[in-house]
Amino acid sequence: MSETATLHSAFAGRIADVLSALEADGDLPVGVSTTNVTVEPPRDPSHGDLATNAAMVLAKQAKTNPRALAEKIVERLSQDPAVTGAEIAGPGFINLRLAESVWLDELAAIAALGADYGRSTMGAGTRVNVEYVSANPTGPMHMGHCRGAVVGDALATLLEFAGHDVTREYYVNDAGGQVDTLARSVHLRYREALGEDIGAIPEGFYPGDYLKPIGAALAQEYGDRFAAAPEAEWLVLFRERSVAAMMDMIRADLALLGIHHDVFSSEAVLQSEGKPATAEKWLRAHDLVYDGVLEAPKGKAPPEDWEPVELPLFRSTKFGDDQDRPIRKSDGKWTYFGADLAYHMQKAGHADALIDIWGADHAGTVKRIKAAVAALSEGEGKPIPFDVKLVQMVQLMRGGEPAKMSKRSGNFVTIADMVDEVGKDVVRFTMLTRKPEAQMEFDFAKVVEASKDNPVFYVQYAHARISSTLRKAKAGGLEPDPAALDRLGAEELDLVRLAAQFPRMVEGAAAAREPHRIAFYLYDLAAALHAFWNLGNDRPEKRFIVTQDAALSQARLFLAAQIGQVVRNGLALLGVEAVEEM
Repeated sequence: MSETATLHSAFAGRIADVLSALEADGDLPVGVSTTNVTVEPPRDPSHGDLATNAAMVLAKQAKTNPRALAEKIVERLSQDPAVTGAEIAGPGFINLRLAESVWLDELAAIAALGADYGRSTMGAGTRVNVEYVSANPTGPMHMGHCRGAVVGDALATLLEFAGHDVTREYYVNDAGGQVDTLARSVHLRYREALGEDIGAIPEGFYPGDYLKPIGAALAQEYGDRFAAAPEAEWLVLFRERSVAAMMDMIRADLALLGIHHDVFSSEAVLQSEGKPATAEKWLRAHDLVYDGVLEAPKGKAPPEDWEPVELPLFRSTKFGDDQDRPIRKSDGKWTYFGADLAYHMQKAGHADALIDIWGADHAGTVKRIKAAVAALSEGEGKPIPFDVKLVQMVQLMRGGEPAKMSKRSGNFVTIADMVDEVGKDVVRFTMLTRKPEAQMEFDFAKVVEASKDNPVFYVQYAHARISSTLRKAKAGGLEPDPAALDRLGAEELDLVRLAAQFPRMVEGAAAAREPHRIAFYLYDLAAALHAFWNLGNDRPEKRFIVTQDAALSQARLFLAAQIGQVVRNGLALLGVEAVEEM
């Protein structure tokens, strides 16, 4: 359990005290394991405020039946002044109803902790490396990168809030053939800047206008020195300059989304330092890499250009793969897989856990890279937990029709285009409104609609409503005041109950590596706030500001301020600003 003093962890502590007392009385064996004891809200709120499975999971160790043990637990819990009801349900679950004072105290805790409400020590400083985006440095960020970028960044922030020591990393794939193609494409733009008519961009080259400034800069610096020179004289220089320029562009594009990485690791540097060779040496020593010949491609007959070649193969079939995988090509160059496993070995040296955010098109690689990382990290004497989150592509729409591509990029919609049109907050929140493994549509028209069906608007509007109410009250001489919180009724306490779920939601989302849970929770909290607001439209005595009752108004304003605080804290985890007005 977390050491965080939240309502749920506090009651988990109370139940732990009860179990210790039962152990002292001989009703539970000494040293009984309580690892699987949970304290959480019941699925049906009508059953109570909290439920525990303590009797269910401990009865076997106590050599008794669950209901009999539950009766002893209930007897002690009923003596707690914070518990107004303790009932046994079904085979031995225990449902608890809490005193109103518990919820009012939690409201005061939100006010006292402010931006730290929900922060947890669960991570205990565990070092977690989160790698996300890692797009090839060949052009501006586009929609294919956006969802993974937002998911990774929100996850990193969530893990930090839950007490982990997080490193945000970007792996620069600057050692493959695609960067040579980039350099050749820039050379075309360089010649164009010198006044040459280059005609149509050749098939396979990068056609976007974003390469023109790089070509122009090189033309200004070097004149026509490389215009007719052999490729061998300019390829390395143009490649280095092009990758550097692309990474500057990528950083700028990510900054538009509020995303900043701590570390940028270069594949080219990794290879120049011999890291893949080190990994291969260790794998061979442990019989995980051998020299062998791959099977011919499956089909009626092998392609004409196929020939059996002996290659160093990783034993991925040992870990459930359908065939062993080469770590080097026939020309001696490293395969992407070979370089990737060495890169993960490098990361494992500086972290206690690794998380990668990948596109769903990499699903086939997950099993073998996880197997290789497990083998390598264990070989280093420290097995490293490694989790891969797969993110589905997003289909861009405009009013139900496929969105047109960007002129700047040549063949895709850039992140800069998206942010410019709908804003950072809309892009980020929308990317977290579905589980990352689920398909998603991003409709430029719908994401800016002012309706309940638009989660971004709905949550932002809840915060704006609260801010507007507090401003209006202040103008009328009223400030939030907890002095009369006992005047709050059942509907208001229901709001507090939902707000009090936030710390537990943070820990659950962090443990599951699922930041979208926070977005879902915020939508539910916003819906509850709007429902209470609408209640006031029908019943004036339920409004936040009741003209004839200053004390009640101040208590409700205090409630509103704390709901707003929880919304702000949740939005901050998603990297979204809580707006004051709409």
